[in-house]
Amino acid sequence: MGSLFLLYGILRKNDSLQKISLAAIITMAIIAIPVFLTGEPAEESVENISGISETVIEPHEEAAELAFWVMEITAVIALASLVFSKINRKMAQIVTIITLIASFASFGLMARTGYLGGKIRHTELNGNLPISPSGKEKGTTEGDNDD
Repeated sequence: MGSLFLLYGILRKNDSLQKISLAAIITMAIIAIPVFLTGEPAEESVENISGISETVIEPHEEAAELAFWVMEITAVIALASLVFSKINRKMAQIVTIITLIASFASFGLMARTGYLGGKIRHTELNGNLPISPSGKEKGTTEGDNDD
């Protein structure tokens, strides 16, 4: 939402909305810190659950690390934009546009991380059907065959 409001604020040349959006981006980056730090303990708690494998956790973990650092860098750029808004308006406009670009990159990386995280518990996203206690894929019947 911060990215969209920032885009709208830039297009409307609304300094107040831009500043609120920049503050929202910084706030989200601060909130991301404990979320990121709890990832490793969360991995420890789910890696021994039946149906969960390291091959599904690892891509999520790598995506989370990249997304986290891009988000934190975006927050630093947003903070610089707020500082420049007090001392150099032209530079603030440039840095705000850089923040916008970085925030959309952050959003994309965070969305990808969420998708990969969903694959950890939602095996249907992996293209596999859950296995029933009888050893057959749920959703198939005795008469199903590949002919």
